Amino acid sequence: MTSLSGDPARLRQPARPTQLAHRFPQSTSATSGSRRITAGPIALVGLVPLLLVSLLTAPASAHHLMEVFGLREGALAGFLSGLGHPLLGPDHLLFLLSLGLVGLQQPLRWVIALLTIGLGSTALGLVLPVLPGSELLVALSLVATGLVVLGRWPRWILLPAIALHGSVLSQPVLGWSISAQMVYLLGLLLSQGALLITAVTLVRSWARGLQAANLRLLAGLLIGIGATFAWTQLVP
Repeated sequence: MTSLSGDPARLRQPARPTQLAHRFPQSTSATSGSRRITAGPIALVGLVPLLLVSLLTAPASAHHLMEVFGLREGALAGFLSGLGHPLLGPDHLLFLLSLGLVGLQQPLRWVIALLTIGLGSTALGLVLPVLPGSELLVALSLVATGLVVLGRWPRWILLPAIALHGSVLSQPVLGWSISAQMVYLLGLLLSQGALLITAVTLVRSWARGLQAANLRLLAGLLIGIGATFAWTQLVP
């Protein structure tokens, strides 16, 4: 007689986890689960001011520190500009911080690779012409990051994306003295390094506590913001 219980091994086979859940493994305890359900939406609400500022501040309107503070070309202006430019440009800021949502494995290697490629592209941009339409592509890099978070695009696409950001960041100091450009690169190294470390530690840790639906919501917001930035490039 055939057993009504079926194959025990097949019955014990666990369900396959979703792709987003695999990137950010979550605790199975009831206490931590209930905490995530309440903390996820609250944490997302905390991002609203940043997202509103980003939407209201188009990348093209991000000013150079020399214009903001009336600094003259020199070592101090170069260093402060390198520190501040990734923070003043909302597209650069959101791109770097959003990398913590991707769930990068071996984050230290990613930080080193991203910093190397980004700074290398900035250095090349000081001597080579920038790719036409770079500002538009930089805006679309947020769309690309959102698609990576959703698992639609591979993670390696982040490497050429940060190369585009690095190339655009060379523009503020074109024509400056070599010494001023060098300290500008040093400022960029410190600023971008701090933002990337924040992304792969604080943002990544925070993202692990989000439910998959909330992570998809964040990815959708990134795609929408990137599309908005791109539209401002096409229609000034």
